[in-house]
Amino acid sequence: MNYKIKAAILIGSQVASVVGLQKKIKQAREDNDRLALADSIISGLGVITGLALAFRTLRRKEEL
Repeated sequence: MNYKIKAAILIGSQVASVVGLQKKIKQAREDNDRLALADSIISGLGVITGLALAFRTLRRKEEL
């Protein structure tokens, strides 16, 4: 499979994760649940890392 297609799929899945995280963070704030909020923030860092890897792959034109 082409590296561009793989990177696009990875970016799409990470963007979808962001939508879910936004809802989770909003709910955690409403419930004043610090543990759920911390979990969401840590998950968000994973999403950021995944996006960075996907963009690096596009920039370097390498296989995932």
